[in-house]
Amino acid sequence: MKKIILIGNGGHAKVISDIVKQSKNYQLSGYLDDAITRRSYHNEIVFDNLTNIGHYYRDHHFIIAIGNNIIRQQIVQRFAHIKLNYATLIHPTATIGSNVKIDKGSVIMANITINTDTAIGKHCIINTMSCIEHDNKIYDYVHIAPHVTLTGSVVINQGSFIGAGATIIPNITIGKNVIVGAGSTVINDIADNNTVYGSPAKNKR
Repeated sequence: MKKIILIGNGGHAKVISDIVKQSKNYQLSGYLDDAITRRSYHNEIVFDNLTNIGHYYRDHHFIIAIGNNIIRQQIVQRFAHIKLNYATLIHPTATIGSNVKIDKGSVIMANITINTDTAIGKHCIINTMSCIEHDNKIYDYVHIAPHVTLTGSVVINQGSFIGAGATIIPNITIGKNVIVGAGSTVINDIADNNTVYGSPAKNKR
């Protein structure tokens, strides 16, 4: 099995570690985090400062186990010179349709449906019990929170966050760095850098 290290050591990392434990391809090797000051081991799992990533761990695979889209992107940029080998994790209860593409660094969590001809970019989070319908395009560093429904032919551009329980109707495009509030219903395209909420979702004022 391939050794994998999680970058991050918070609540999101706990959930991802459970996915690793159920994986047939990866074995959890440790956690790297800027908040860890000293290298240590617990039950053969290493805990170390993130700055040591290039010294001891180049032969490992990695997942950035941090929910914040901006921080995930910053970490990728910070260590771009090392050319880290990012994994893709899919929970065994997820249902993945035909011709679905999931890029490196992305995590597909429990009880998710991703239907045919959907593409998911790098370092995305598709969170618990979400439904991603056919022909969706999700770009890099997107976070889809639990119980979200993306209906057919939805586009979510880079860095956007779709809050828990939100629904986006067919053929909608969400711009870059958009925040869609929890429980919202999106029925119109949303331009870059907006925060919307409600049913129907409207710009925050």
